[in-house]
Amino acid sequence: MEGSKKRHIAKTITWRIIASVTTFILALIFFGDSPNAMEKASGVAIAESALKMVFYYFHERAWYKSKFGLETKK
Repeated sequence: MEGSKKRHIAKTITWRIIASVTTFILALIFFGDSPNAMEKASGVAIAESALKMVFYYFHERAWYKSKFGLETKK
C-alpha cells in the first residue's frame, strides 16, 4: 500500500477516536436519565464510528485526487 493511503487510513482512525469519544459523551448526556444509558450511548458511538470512518476515508481520498485550490507551477 502506498504511503499516502497509509497516512489517510491513520488520519481516519485517529480522527474517528476523537469524534467517537465526543459522540459517546454527548449520547451519554442525552440518555443519562434512561435505563441502559451506557449501552445506548455505546451503540450510537459504534454505529457512528463505523459509518463515518468509511465516509471520511473516501472524502479524504477524493480531496487527495482533487486539484481544487492547488496552484500549478508554470
